Amino acid sequence: MKEGFRQCMAWLHTWTGLVAGWVLFFVFVTGTAGYFNYEIDRWMRPELPLATASDLSSLDTRQAIEKAQAYLQANYPKAEFWNIGLPVERTQPQFSVFAREARKPDGSAGRVHNAHYDPASGDFTADSPARATGGGQLLYRMHYLLHYVPDEAGIWAVGVCTMLMLIAIVSGVITHKKIFVDFFTFRRAKGQRSWLDAHNLVSVTALPFFIMITYSGLVFFMTDYMPAGVQASYQAGEAGRRQLLAELVPASYIEPSGQAAPLTALSDIVRQAERHWNGAPVSGMLVRNPGDASALVTVRAQREGRDAIGIPRLVFDGATGEISEHNHWGGALETRDVLLSLHEGRFAGLSLRWLYFLASLLGCAMIATGLVLWTAKRKAKQEKRLKAGQSMEFGYRLVRCLNVGAIAGLPVAMAAYFWANRLIPAEFADRRAWEAHAMFIVWGVTLVYPAFRSHLQAWVDELRLAALAFALLPLVNALTTQRHLGVTLPAGDWVLAGFDLVMLGLGAVFAYAAHEVSRKRKAPRQAPKNARHGAGVQAGEAS
Repeated sequence: MKEGFRQCMAWLHTWTGLVAGWVLFFVFVTGTAGYFNYEIDRWMRPELPLATASDLSSLDTRQAIEKAQAYLQANYPKAEFWNIGLPVERTQPQFSVFAREARKPDGSAGRVHNAHYDPASGDFTADSPARATGGGQLLYRMHYLLHYVPDEAGIWAVGVCTMLMLIAIVSGVITHKKIFVDFFTFRRAKGQRSWLDAHNLVSVTALPFFIMITYSGLVFFMTDYMPAGVQASYQAGEAGRRQLLAELVPASYIEPSGQAAPLTALSDIVRQAERHWNGAPVSGMLVRNPGDASALVTVRAQREGRDAIGIPRLVFDGATGEISEHNHWGGALETRDVLLSLHEGRFAGLSLRWLYFLASLLGCAMIATGLVLWTAKRKAKQEKRLKAGQSMEFGYRLVRCLNVGAIAGLPVAMAAYFWANRLIPAEFADRRAWEAHAMFIVWGVTLVYPAFRSHLQAWVDELRLAALAFALLPLVNALTTQRHLGVTLPAGDWVLAGFDLVMLGLGAVFAYAAHEVSRKRKAPRQAPKNARHGAGVQAGEAS
């Protein structure tokens, strides 16, 4: 091998990054939105009341649990399980209950029932006033399942690209031996050199986050990516996976005994759990096999903004109310839970969640600058082909078009998703699906558009469109709902107001980017000052 080790790593870094780059950009953008998926859910359901008072303003935790138990006992006494969620965390903005009926004879899951607590009536109602929407949860699911493909195919596609990203990160660190020196270096308006400096800067800034988020993402579906271990110890297929889960988490599935037994008062269990956690509030509980002698009650503690990132839950015997023997968690399970908690930021308070969000945005920038750098390095060669009367290579032209459509077009599509939420009538039968359809139709147009437009002009057009789409979204919100900034700011509802303000901020960022690219496009080209740095093209031209 003529090339040295670092040169081989540079080749590996370049091509693994390019092959997976566009999928990874989609994963990072939708995953970034996922850090505020519940806040996006709330904005996309404007019919819900303003956050001026908690659902539990007139109830304490134990009273709420008593009301929930009475409602579930009266309506779903023979359910497979109940779930009670208290509005003490951002992931559970409403006091709500969830019940799933017993499994059907063929083993398929039973019917699901949801209900929310209405403070005005003091009772639960199964009728939700909010419109049907994919919300932030759909964006979150897209970042590991993609869309329009079977779940298993999406998991594998994202998994392969994530593995390639891990290789790209390791090979990139090896390639840049002056990685920390380059962190303090940025040369503006130097064409390819500027893109390399920008790529190094954003990559090093959040490097520990990128390593953590990539590795922990693979852990999420470890039995899918490495099934041999499960198949060697258990039978193949879903049955083997369920057996593994039953051993890892004994309380995850318990067969009903068939012997009736009254469920103990859940409020007493809450009292024991709070005492065990030194007063930490309970966020909810899961009751399996209610009314059966085998009933188990799993209590969850509030974890957002708290130090614990392990397994904040306790299991109780539903018939006796005593702590169950199923509270023994293995080290492997605890390690996995810590990694998943780190990946999703389950423990993160507001400030740390914003740090997650900003670090994930840097991940988007790292991928974007890497993709643009690939074309910048090859710009001089393609210009020589043009001067010789030859056309640009197809692969080069394809990468340039995909870069515009992905980096500038995907944000336009994301904005279209939010626009669709406001413009599609609330009573439209299939509106949830059409919100996603609108997003991908717009993205498809932005992917094709650069093929019929001069390259730099396509960048300008799509960046300007992204700026308008985000900046005008608060106006569309004000024209179509009563949840605009004029209402949400005085009410102190910072979830709804914050969404509109972030949209305005994104609009400003894309407007600035469009201005910079437009300015570079209009600037006269200069002769190269140093042949080692390629064709000397301007930063905007190199993209």
